[in-house]
Amino acid sequence: MTIADRWLLPDGMDEVLPPQASRMEELRRALLDLYHRWGYDLVVPPPVEFLDSLLTGTGTDLDLQTFKLTDQLTGRMMGASADVTPQVARMDAHSLKRRGPARLCYCSHVLRAKADPYQGGRSPVQVGVELFGHAGLEADLEILRLALDSLATAGADEVHLALGHIGIYRALVQAADLSREAEAALFEAIERKSPAETEALVAAQIHDGAVARMLRALPQLHGDVEMLGEARRVFAESPAAVGDALDQLEALCRGVADAHPDVTLYLDLADLRGYQYHTGMMFAAYVPGYGQALAKGGRYDDTGQAFGRARPATGFSMDLKLLATLVTDEPAVDGIWAPAVAIDDAAARSRLDAVVTRLRADGERVVRALPGQSTGPAEHRCNRQLVRMGDDWQVSPLA
Repeated sequence: MTIADRWLLPDGMDEVLPPQASRMEELRRALLDLYHRWGYDLVVPPPVEFLDSLLTGTGTDLDLQTFKLTDQLTGRMMGASADVTPQVARMDAHSLKRRGPARLCYCSHVLRAKADPYQGGRSPVQVGVELFGHAGLEADLEILRLALDSLATAGADEVHLALGHIGIYRALVQAADLSREAEAALFEAIERKSPAETEALVAAQIHDGAVARMLRALPQLHGDVEMLGEARRVFAESPAAVGDALDQLEALCRGVADAHPDVTLYLDLADLRGYQYHTGMMFAAYVPGYGQALAKGGRYDDTGQAFGRARPATGFSMDLKLLATLVTDEPAVDGIWAPAVAIDDAAARSRLDAVVTRLRADGERVVRALPGQSTGPAEHRCNRQLVRMGDDWQVSPLA
């Protein structure tokens, strides 16, 4: 191993240095304070859990992202947390057991075996909220509004919100009565937005003319809120669940527009991300200059069923590392430089110690120079200094 190899990090793993680390911590505090004001209680999930509970009800995607290890005490397989949401669902269902709606928030490091194309690297700091115990549209709207407030807190000034509803596709596929293999092929074609493949599969597999026509049209149903009018015409003969989903999307769009009129809304009725996981509305929030969503979430009812308590659930998550890059301004230079004092000057050192202790207790940043130190106050973000005035020390601007 060469010297260079010793400091190389694995692909997708990154370290956070000053001043970005300070930005992340300030943003973490601001977001958790925001969630506290909305009534969300903070939880801290464990970094590893037994696979039996960690991967319950999450489909194969999370399984492939999870680092697995053997518990030396029990011999059972464990996994490093790759997504906090299932862990919080377990807490709600098994640990808290609240009777009414439960609002929970978190900010935790997660580890992924491979990079998620929608979520960036392999070691994000996941921050988010989950609302359990309410199946109504009001809960979904609260989550959407809180996600947009989170982005505003992080410094986003132009947000594009993409909305979808997995219930539309589910209802149409159920009406088509396809085999498992045919449904998987159709899913892939629609997910890739391939009209030719979708047309060929629908023609070969679906004999109900109305259902076939609706599935052919599904990949083309995307655009602004006005598109919902076209969708209602296309789905005039659809199952009732499709009409309900369109009603929900229309109401959510109105609610978002009222609370965040500057947000650009985009709807995609063929967005199938999270198909194995989501059960209702889904969303992703984008900011210009970023090739991936900065916030994403939606409804995922009944995740707690494996723990003996199925509950409605909706929420969202973000990567704190990515959010902290929205603001790139250099941190404020606002510290006090305390000079080094010879160790044999006990009286001066004692008085300086007292002044430094008092300033720090008042919330000031005070950096004490060490004997022989070559760097000065500017490198330590100090714009003031302690100057000896007779037997006392005074704070003065840097010369």
